[in-house]
Amino acid sequence: MSVRRATHAGSWYKSSGRVLSSELEEWLNNADSNHSPARAIIAPHAGFTYCGACGAHAYKQVDPTHIKRVFILGPSHRFALRGCALTQTTYYQTPLYNLRVDKEMNETLYATGGFDWMNIQTDEAEHSIEMHLPYIAKVMESKRDMFTIVPVLVGSLDWKNEQRYGRLFSQYLEDPQNLFIVSSDFCHWGHRFDYEFYDASYKSIHKSIEALDRMGMDLISSLDAHGFHDYLKKYSNTICGRHPIAVLLNAVEDIKLRRGGENGMSFKFLSYAQSNQCKSKGDSSVSYAAGALVFS
Repeated sequence: MSVRRATHAGSWYKSSGRVLSSELEEWLNNADSNHSPARAIIAPHAGFTYCGACGAHAYKQVDPTHIKRVFILGPSHRFALRGCALTQTTYYQTPLYNLRVDKEMNETLYATGGFDWMNIQTDEAEHSIEMHLPYIAKVMESKRDMFTIVPVLVGSLDWKNEQRYGRLFSQYLEDPQNLFIVSSDFCHWGHRFDYEFYDASYKSIHKSIEALDRMGMDLISSLDAHGFHDYLKKYSNTICGRHPIAVLLNAVEDIKLRRGGENGMSFKFLSYAQSNQCKSKGDSSVSYAAGALVFS
């Protein structure tokens, strides 16, 4: 049995299970369940001090009753990857309890020829997946040891591969026993991120950033895969989980094509926040958004 350690616990979030559980519970209690039950959510992956409260609005929409498998699609920050990669470990550690990896599903995905294996160094260095594990453990607490996880590291996909992986995952998204977690922060603004887009009509930088983010969020809410792709080409917004988001949107697109329409699929953003309100060009910030996809 191999375990991926909780390498960011204690620095990005609480390492004490009891304290962390209480913190997550408080955030969840302050959120409303108004777009539930989620089939997929988009939530941030920064330190919980910055985005824990925002992420709760997405996780509040999760109903664990029928969920048996949780896919986690996180962008690769440190490892150059043109496709997607899977974990070779058996469990992912969290301060609450360990989450069991769905080895059978991993083998099924690997057999498609579209996936590589992560080595343990790559696996443990990446935070985009790990930052969701405590929330998953918390909202799935009543189903502890009765569900599995499928962590998927998503690389720098081109449009063709975003469509390809969307088609591949669509069959699993359609299954109500699966939950998809899409890990993404939104605009990374400032000199240190090499991104300083500013629309002066908004008079303040942070309002310009929010308007830019909400432009993309509106396209996601419309489940418009092509529109989101064109938006990124035009503005180059530094949404670090843009490729996992695009995979989700293309999975929805594939389901729509098979069903001959949207058939009740609805995405809604429930919270938006910024780590800092930028007022001058010397400032920097990261944006966070949380939303949920439901099937009626």
